[in-house]
Amino acid sequence: MGKKAGPLTAHVTKLAMTAPPRASLPVPVNLQTAIIRAPQIPLHYYRYLYRQVGKRWHWYQRLRLSDDDLAAIIHDPQVSVTVLYVNGAPAGFFELRKQSEEITELSYFGLFEHAIGLGIGKWFLAQALYAAWQDTPQKVTVTTNTLDHPRALQLYQMMGFTPVATYEAIVHPMSDAELLKVLDA
Repeated sequence: MGKKAGPLTAHVTKLAMTAPPRASLPVPVNLQTAIIRAPQIPLHYYRYLYRQVGKRWHWYQRLRLSDDDLAAIIHDPQVSVTVLYVNGAPAGFFELRKQSEEITELSYFGLFEHAIGLGIGKWFLAQALYAAWQDTPQKVTVTTNTLDHPRALQLYQMMGFTPVATYEAIVHPMSDAELLKVLDA
């Protein structure tokens, strides 16, 4: 307990797409899926989703926010959180932020560990992109990095995104004590 991991360096890629995905993908077979938008999502549930999706990929930013700061972000009218359920249980989520009339950002996207390998990642990303294009922005953006799923960049590009910028970033992992405090709240 009390273990503190050192900072991690990530190569970050910002991507953009200027047209909706062309192909539609069929719903994966032999799975019951539901995609439900969660307006005014409870903070504890959002943190649970964020942690379950992001623990493998070093997502910490939102876990460090106070309740007020987190609520200001995710309950903003320009932000929507949508949850994927597979066979009745949460299996992932995506978050969209309308930055302006012209730009919508796919802020967060991912699956729970138990949903990876079920063949639903590409289909779920397509659903996120359909939602992002609903208000007909001129562009949809997403950011990924080398700490993300090894095929994330490839998947985004396959779905129509093009890299527009790259840079290096430092990620500061949470100590066990920090994480326990957040998860105990």
